[in-house]
Amino acid sequence: MADLPLFSSTSTSHESDEPPVISVRGSTGMSAAIAAWGEVLDAEGRSIHTVKAFTADMRLAARFIGGGTPIADIGTHDLKNFLDWMLNQRDVPCSPKTYARRVTSLKSFFRWLVQAGILDKDPASAVPQQTVLSPLPTVLTPDEFNAVLAAADSSRAGKKPDARPYTLVALLLNTAIKKGECLSIHLNHIDLHSPDGPILFVRYGDVRKRYKERKINLDGAWVPAYREYLQQYNPNNKLFPWSPRRLEYLLESIGEAAGIDKHLSFDMCRWSAALQRYQGGMDKDRLRQMLGISRIQWREVGKKLAKLAQIQN
Repeated sequence: MADLPLFSSTSTSHESDEPPVISVRGSTGMSAAIAAWGEVLDAEGRSIHTVKAFTADMRLAARFIGGGTPIADIGTHDLKNFLDWMLNQRDVPCSPKTYARRVTSLKSFFRWLVQAGILDKDPASAVPQQTVLSPLPTVLTPDEFNAVLAAADSSRAGKKPDARPYTLVALLLNTAIKKGECLSIHLNHIDLHSPDGPILFVRYGDVRKRYKERKINLDGAWVPAYREYLQQYNPNNKLFPWSPRRLEYLLESIGEAAGIDKHLSFDMCRWSAALQRYQGGMDKDRLRQMLGISRIQWREVGKKLAKLAQIQN
């Protein structure tokens, strides 16, 4: 079996602060191999959430199988026993989605060991992959979609005109952005003078999430309300300088004013906007890019949108 060096070593005549060489072989205990795998995932640029989730899954498996068990001694029966224990014998409930992710973690870990030449055979290859779709999201019907916009728009008239409800909900239903993306919008992220019409730039401060950045065309009908909102509230930097909960309350009040029984939320607006584009025939890849998700994520999202469209038709 081959060793897998995690860090390159160099010969020096003085002490080095660089991390020592970590090698993994078939005789390496499961816990040590998992720690090394986590270092590799991190070095590959995987998100911190992915690294934490995958290594936590494998540490749970190590507690069941034995952290000191040499990785070459682990067989398919050990992995299947672990999964059975997790599903049927452990006191902590395991949702279908969590189970599916842990199967993925097992397969990823042992595939890495085989591809690196550390193991000759992959004990996880015979473990069936579980594909689990989370429950369908709640979305607005076309009538509810229009009712929400109308209720928000009505706030712009009256004795105390308020353009904030319409500015917020119309933006969400036009762009399908997530709550975090909405809260991060700065005034300079909106370009009303683009040759292609008004545009929203979705930005990320975290360099690891720059691939999610994109520009989305804005509905020209939204612009007058946006200008009114700027005059009424005069925000200095952030477009919506309020706490997430404050804006969630605002969405709830819009839903109540629209007379819908559903709990209007950021997530409902995002899915409703995506569904409207899907039903309108938007190119699937263009819709995926508008949502800021990867092709892998689109597999589940696309299936859900197809199911939701089928239900509404």
